[in-house]
Amino acid sequence: MSVGIIMLVHTALGRAEQVARHWAKAGCPVVIHVDAKVPRKAYTDFVERLSDIDDLAFSLRHRCEWGSWGLVAASQDASELMLSKFPDVRHVYLSSGSCLPLRPVEELIDYLAERPRVDFIESATTADVPWTVGGLDEERFTMRFPFSWRNNRYLFDKFVDLQRAVGYRRRVPRGIVPHMGSQWWCLTRQTLSAILQDPRRHVYDRYFRHVWIPDESYFQTLSRLYSTTIESRSLTLSKFDFQGKPHIFYDDHLQLLRRSDCFVARKIWPHAERLYNAFLGDAEAQASRTEPNPGKIDRIFAKAVDRRTRGRPGLYMQSRFPNWGWENGLTAGKYSVFQGFSELFTDFEPWLARATGTQVHGHLFGPDATNFANGQSVINGALSDSAAIRDYNPRSFLTNLIWNTRGERQCFQYGPTDTPEINEHFARDPNAQISVISGAWAVPLFKSNRNFGEIRAEAAQLQKIEAKMLDELRSPDAKARIRIWTMAEFIEAPMEPLQVIIDEIGQKSVRRLSEAPRMENLAGFGQFLQNLKNQGMHPYLMGDFPVDPPQRHGASRARRPYLVKK
Repeated sequence: MSVGIIMLVHTALGRAEQVARHWAKAGCPVVIHVDAKVPRKAYTDFVERLSDIDDLAFSLRHRCEWGSWGLVAASQDASELMLSKFPDVRHVYLSSGSCLPLRPVEELIDYLAERPRVDFIESATTADVPWTVGGLDEERFTMRFPFSWRNNRYLFDKFVDLQRAVGYRRRVPRGIVPHMGSQWWCLTRQTLSAILQDPRRHVYDRYFRHVWIPDESYFQTLSRLYSTTIESRSLTLSKFDFQGKPHIFYDDHLQLLRRSDCFVARKIWPHAERLYNAFLGDAEAQASRTEPNPGKIDRIFAKAVDRRTRGRPGLYMQSRFPNWGWENGLTAGKYSVFQGFSELFTDFEPWLARATGTQVHGHLFGPDATNFANGQSVINGALSDSAAIRDYNPRSFLTNLIWNTRGERQCFQYGPTDTPEINEHFARDPNAQISVISGAWAVPLFKSNRNFGEIRAEAAQLQKIEAKMLDELRSPDAKARIRIWTMAEFIEAPMEPLQVIIDEIGQKSVRRLSEAPRMENLAGFGQFLQNLKNQGMHPYLMGDFPVDPPQRHGASRARRPYLVKK
């Protein structure tokens, strides 16, 4: 007994001819269906080139649109021709013109001969499969689809919405339960002939003609009526991406295909010379005699899908950039944002660099320029200090900076005078460590030699901006590590929060701070805030700052009176 091969061909006729000769050379009868869309001249030349093969025939041509009934009709006619013309065929193997045998054909023949009553067809109910893509599961069997999903998507969607709105449902023919699976099957003569000669075939054909993607459900459903033994799997290796589109195999997939131990694979790129030469050549084939096991390479495909859909953490690709929420991590590594520290402490950046061993920048999102560490004008990845370029897309500037400096933690200053759009991005990023001393922006105003009216106006504006920034940091959607102190509570005991911040950065061995940054002289700052209040502005972000704050540690205290006895 032999195995009959049906080939559905619509393009790359030269490759289809090469594969057909390979099947026929191994003793397999071949029936070829050529899509009616192929020009008549190309079809005639194709038939003539294969006319020297005895056990090869061409079936009636149908127009085969994706997901249309034409694919089922082509398979039916080719199957009927196969069964009638080649009576010795026990199994019929459906393949496409882009399929490629991966193992010696003799192995496939022997494998099926050992399983004469087994039908290999992927067949599962809609409730049991995870691969339906497009939003239609059982509805594909209960609605009508007169419009092409690919060529007229608008009318397709509108007609589906209309049927849902009016509650239209088709009746499934009595005695069948719709099943789905890969269209590439291998059925026994007994099962296939029973499907094609069923007295109620006209009922089933009429029903499935209006099912969405009937080539994945017609034989998969009807084989359940007649098969004595179904193995719900395809002998053809066919992988799909997350959008339901088939993976195309190229020359560099050679070893991957060999590892699968599958008999046939699709879809093969027609210009993959190395693959066709390796699997169709006359060299000794590697006879494995093992069970087909596409699971061996499933991990690789799963990883490829994950890389395509999620990418690497903090690396944005053009294919994913427009989609909000598709980020696999907003940034590539951890970084620290300090708000109010450089205003409250003198030379805070050099002190932080010494204490942590990290790269400490100034205000990266300052209004006039990007203040890179050590006054650099260009940093890793050719990032410029131009504020105009940075503000064109602040989010991309940050993600590029963190990506380009992977392995080295970045620390930088931020405040209400900086680019405000990036603050929400900080808050959403789990990699961000944000430390805020609210109200510290008032220290430079306190020390400035400007008219008080100007100071009051700017203070009111900065407080309004910082209040909005703090609201974003306190949002339920915030995922960053955020600590917020008012200026009043921070200066009461600055070493404790500084120690916590340094320990969390963890670039150096954990130890107590031996050196503290020098705080600005705040003598008179309380009165400055009172003056703002007297002018009608309420500086509440600084906390409860007394007009005459108590003297800091180290200052002389008034001694209590005491008596000296003689």
